Amino acid sequence: MNYFNKHISKKTVSKEEQILRLKSELTSADAIVIGAGSGLSTSAGFTYSGERFEKYFFDFSKKYGINDMYSGGFYPFEDVQTRWAWWARHIYFNRYVKAPKPVYDKLFSLIKDKDYFVITTNVDHQFQKAGFDKKRLFYTQGDYGLFQSVNHDIKKTYDNEDWVMKAMEAQGFVKDNAGVFTVPENKDIVMHIPIELIPKCPDDGLDMTLNLRADDSFVEDEGWHEAYERYNEFLNNHGKMHTLYLELGVGANTPVIVKYPFWQMTNSNEKAVYACINYGEAFCPREIEDRSICVDGDIGEILNKIV
Repeated sequence: MNYFNKHISKKTVSKEEQILRLKSELTSADAIVIGAGSGLSTSAGFTYSGERFEKYFFDFSKKYGINDMYSGGFYPFEDVQTRWAWWARHIYFNRYVKAPKPVYDKLFSLIKDKDYFVITTNVDHQFQKAGFDKKRLFYTQGDYGLFQSVNHDIKKTYDNEDWVMKAMEAQGFVKDNAGVFTVPENKDIVMHIPIELIPKCPDDGLDMTLNLRADDSFVEDEGWHEAYERYNEFLNNHGKMHTLYLELGVGANTPVIVKYPFWQMTNSNEKAVYACINYGEAFCPREIEDRSICVDGDIGEILNKIV
C-alpha cells in the first residue's frame, strides 16, 4: 500500500471523457485482452448475499445461521449429504443459470468482431453463456462445472452437470417453464441428498471435490494447459501491436494474475493502452497514466453508455 500511495495515479479526467476514450479504443485497437474478476459477475447480478441468497438458501440460513454463499462454502456441516446438498445448490445457481443482468452479453457485443482473448479468475461459465469463443478463454482458477478427485495425482477433471441436476431434484427443486430449477411454491425442499448421490471419482473411487484453486491440490488438467498455451501465444503475437488491455472488476486479492501483468505489458509496449473499469478501485501506475483509461463505476452501467 505504501508503493500504491506513492506511485498510483488516480486520473482527474472526467468520467465522460474516459468513457468516450474507451469507446474509441474498443473500435481502433488491433487486439483486445480482457482480464475479468469477480466484480464483473457481481455487476451481472451474481451476488452472494441478500435477496438472491435468501431465495435459494433460506433453509440453510435459518438452521445454520449462514448469511451468504461465500461463508457457507466453509461451514462445517455435520455430514456429507448436507454438505453436498449445499454445494449442488451453490454450483447450480452460480454456474448452470445465466446471469440475471446482460452485462456479459453487452461486453460480447462490443468485442465479438475484434481479435480478442479473455483471462479470468471467475469460475461461473458466464463468458461462454454469452457467446464468447471457448478457444479464446482461459479460466485460471477453475470451473464450478468441474470436479476432481481428492487424489490430485490424477490430473483429470470431470463434468458435473448430470450430478448437479440429480442433486437439485433430490432436494425438491422444480423446473419452471424455462427449464430452470426454482423453489416450489410451498418451499418444501430438503437440505440433504441421498447417500448414493455422493460423488465418487470414476477412476479411483475416492471422494470428489470442486476444481477450484484453493491450494496446491488444484488440478491443472490438459484443457487448462491448452488454454494457458493459447493465452500466452496470443500475448506473444500481439505484444508489439496496438493492444487494449481491458481490466474488468479485478480486486486486490489476486493482482498477479491480471492487474500487474496488464500494467507491465502496457509499460513495455508503447502502442498498448490499459483500461480499467471498477467500482471504487479504478487506478493505474503513474508510469503508464498517459496510456491508461480508468473508469470508476459499475461495469454494466459503463458498458451501457458505451453501447
